Amino acid sequence: MDAVVELDRYLRERESSEAFSGVVRVTVGGEERFAAAYGFASRACRIPNTLETRFDTASVTKLFTAVATLQQVDAGAFDLDTSAIDYLGLEGTAISPGVAVGHLLTHTSGIGDDADEEAGESYEDVWRWRPNYSVLETADFLPQFAHRAANFAPGAGCRYNNCGYVLLGLMIERATGQSYRDVVRERIFRAAGMVDSGFLRMDRVTERLAEGADPILDEAGAIIGWKRNIYSFPPIGSPDSGAHVTAADLERFMRAATSGRLLSVELTAAFLTAQVVWRVRDGWTQHWGLGPWFRIDDAGEIVFLQKEGINAGVSAVVRHYPARDLTLVVLSNLEDGAWQPLETVHEMVVRGTFD
Repeated sequence: MDAVVELDRYLRERESSEAFSGVVRVTVGGEERFAAAYGFASRACRIPNTLETRFDTASVTKLFTAVATLQQVDAGAFDLDTSAIDYLGLEGTAISPGVAVGHLLTHTSGIGDDADEEAGESYEDVWRWRPNYSVLETADFLPQFAHRAANFAPGAGCRYNNCGYVLLGLMIERATGQSYRDVVRERIFRAAGMVDSGFLRMDRVTERLAEGADPILDEAGAIIGWKRNIYSFPPIGSPDSGAHVTAADLERFMRAATSGRLLSVELTAAFLTAQVVWRVRDGWTQHWGLGPWFRIDDAGEIVFLQKEGINAGVSAVVRHYPARDLTLVVLSNLEDGAWQPLETVHEMVVRGTFD
């Protein structure tokens, strides 16, 4: 069966069972091999998703923060060994002065997080006790984590951390004298040709925007309603989460980042290199890099690098297979929407379907 037909049939089946709503895009060498949209951008109005629909990316946003941080390293504003606390003047918090830029990028800082996802804490629960509309600027996040106890000393472990990227956002703002969002708009989105990307406010009416919602299930697992995600995180994106993109724009970013258009030769190579071991899996090892994470096989070769994001009503992933020059983007306005399609396309890639 033709790869396009096979994948479209699978995704149509997921769509019909309300298990997928979003966009899948596969490119090889920048050439589109598959791109299609499914489900509804607005369930209330029955407006379908299209290839031009913009999706919340959740933590995929950390890739933009990582590259913006490395651009400031290129500019000489600070380096990977610079202490975040010394640079930002945040003495008196629970954050160790030994926490450096490199630790924050690779999730080895050990700092306390506002929602410890590896401990099973939900980011959505943060906003049960604090109005989400009160957190609009990068500095507004500080009270949520600056005085939380550390999990380990800097560099002594590896634990996924959202607020490390908030600190990086603050460093970007201090280095440039601009807001984090303006820096990303100018130096990432515009530089990469991401013409349809931005930080779109959830409390404003915006065209071509996918509204996040998750099914409400009865005891038998049947869908009896849908829950909107408008109270599940701040109304506009931040350095750790929430930028909106089209699938084509996210592929443009990955192509620009891997081809050296956003960083120096030296830092492009560093961005594409695994830095620290995170977890040992069955037959492969998961490493963190300076933004993305890497799947390394037993021979020490990179199978792919990726960054994913998940929130209520949001799941997103960009994955790049360097040996095949293949980039996969899956964006969904369902919390569980992206993951099964991601694995299905991975199996097709491994079989050489798109070669």
